[in-house]
Amino acid sequence: MPERYWIESPVGFLVLEFRGGRLGRIEFHDSAPECEAAPPGHETAESLNAWFRDPSLPLPQPPLMPAPTPFQQRLRAALLAIPPGETRTYGQIARMLGTSPRAIGQGCRANPVPLVVPCHRVVSSRGPGGYAGATRGRLAEVKRWLLSHERRLENAGVRPQG
Repeated sequence: MPERYWIESPVGFLVLEFRGGRLGRIEFHDSAPECEAAPPGHETAESLNAWFRDPSLPLPQPPLMPAPTPFQQRLRAALLAIPPGETRTYGQIARMLGTSPRAIGQGCRANPVPLVVPCHRVVSSRGPGGYAGATRGRLAEVKRWLLSHERRLENAGVRPQG
């Protein structure tokens, strides 16, 4: 049985789902979900809250459930290598992994742990691209907010940690 906790963030409520102590999923919700709030001192929740306050702090890196396929493992490693405040295009990641931009987009869409595995840092050559399968609406706005939040570092001349 998974453990599910929510936190409130600038992009709405986030549900963190753990299995056997490993983070397996992060979900975005508009209102408080029907699970418990993260208890005080919950390391992943505290790290996310700190990052939302200050993007120069590293995103949390809790133990993760294994990526479901070898391709997802390679994509996860590529996404984790993108420094905070920077982006890469779907095409750039595709060339690194020897695949197509469409495969990268589909892989990012299937990422079960957005934020922690920062698929928001992958953009289209013509703009921000999609987020969690959405090119418009709330989730697309979440991606724009996340990119703007991390760009504050660049604009302030701060070199992020991690």
